[in-house]
Amino acid sequence: MKELETQFVGKGEVRGFTFTQVKRSNLGYIYRVSDTFGQSWYEVFRRKENVPFNVISYPRCQSYGKWAWTCLTLEKAERKLKWINTTLIDT
Repeated sequence: MKELETQFVGKGEVRGFTFTQVKRSNLGYIYRVSDTFGQSWYEVFRRKENVPFNVISYPRCQSYGKWAWTCLTLEKAERKLKWINTTLIDT
């Protein structure tokens, strides 16, 4: 299974944003997202395996609130990842 890149520049709906992996676990990830204005926030999401393509999927816009969340601080992002790690069952 191909893992997510640790750093990349977005394409399509997230074109121009820079994504940098801050933390990962067996069940989830935290990425810092930066825009061209110097602002940044964090995206926290559950690990989702895309079996037909043999890759881990980064969430799309419609995934937020379901298995992905945006946090404005690293502290909140880390709490959400801890929740993923302790609450969700790896399927």
